[in-house]
Amino acid sequence: MEFGPGVAHLQNEGAYAVLADATALEAQGKNIVHFEIGQPDYPTPDYIVDAGVKALEGGKTTYCNPSGIVDLKTAIANHVTASRGVDVTADMVVVGPGCKPGLFFTALALVQPGDEIIGPDPGFPSYTNMAHMVGAKPVQVRLNAAGGAYDMDALEAAITDKTRIILVNSPSNPTGAVQTMDELTALARLVQRWPRVWVFSDEIYAQLVYDMRIAPSYLKAAAAVGVLDRCVMFDGASKTYCMTGWRLGWSVMPKALCDKVHLVMVHAVGCTANFTQAAGVVAVGGDDAFIRKLVADYKDRRDYVVKRLNTMPGITCASPAGAFYVFPNVNGTGLDCRTFAKRSLHEAGVAILPGTDFGEGGEGHIRISYVRSLQELQEGLDRIEQLANTVLQERAS
Repeated sequence: MEFGPGVAHLQNEGAYAVLADATALEAQGKNIVHFEIGQPDYPTPDYIVDAGVKALEGGKTTYCNPSGIVDLKTAIANHVTASRGVDVTADMVVVGPGCKPGLFFTALALVQPGDEIIGPDPGFPSYTNMAHMVGAKPVQVRLNAAGGAYDMDALEAAITDKTRIILVNSPSNPTGAVQTMDELTALARLVQRWPRVWVFSDEIYAQLVYDMRIAPSYLKAAAAVGVLDRCVMFDGASKTYCMTGWRLGWSVMPKALCDKVHLVMVHAVGCTANFTQAAGVVAVGGDDAFIRKLVADYKDRRDYVVKRLNTMPGITCASPAGAFYVFPNVNGTGLDCRTFAKRSLHEAGVAILPGTDFGEGGEGHIRISYVRSLQELQEGLDRIEQLANTVLQERAS
């Protein structure tokens, strides 16, 4: 069968592929501990669910504005203005069914044939697939040793006249590293020299940080340097408010681009569910008490996981400053990351992701999502430790 060039190179997201394998093993009776999916184990808070139910009962089951209802766009604009320190108005906001449509549709509005999209290595795999889908060439550029910001020498070498978009993700998936304002400002100054280049700042984990209230935002750096007119910020409700299945995300961009993305929304999805947006108004417009409780709990889990991993033979793990992933190095076991992850699933019964699911720069690492109960974390880490000991015993024999 012949396929179009936009989908010919598409690959599944590693987390979903591993989940499918793990589910198949469970169907055969094998017990699996799931560390592969970035799915918060908290339910959506009751006050947000109640708002959604009230909206459904009140008849908000109809079409609505393709780029978002006014109340939600206003709440988002107010939230971004307060949290990022940049003046944002409702006419700069586009609401969509999750963050991915925002990324894809905005890229579609900007990219021309032959353009290149630079993304982090390691980085979220949808970035590369997005580039293919919109007809661009994906270019992965390695991160610095901390795993957050780009290696600036490598980034400068990668930018060409064909570069259209540079993707930034802080806190990072998969490393959990958080970029500093100095690093973001350095990127903005680099972009200032390339008038055709836009920066897409994926800030979906911005409020899930452990030593600050919110992660530094490229939006603020861009405003300070004078390149806000070539910046798009993406955020959503999935991670912060535990609303993964509700499908609610938003983008902040210059109004002229907003108008074009609005038209893409019209013809691609029509609109985001009215009742979902009503729940979003309550989520975004409420206080952050739930988020603070969530972050405190995640921090305890992070500390436990990092401490355990660093006691295991052949494994070292840095402590991430944000998100809910660790990205330990397993080179000391003598196995490449794909072999380690495969044996973890099939022998230890623990579903994890190999680092190379996020790019060549992930070799030697695995990604563990630690938004599981403490009991599950303990059981899964016990199994991984047993696997590490088995592997080292095999090497010694």
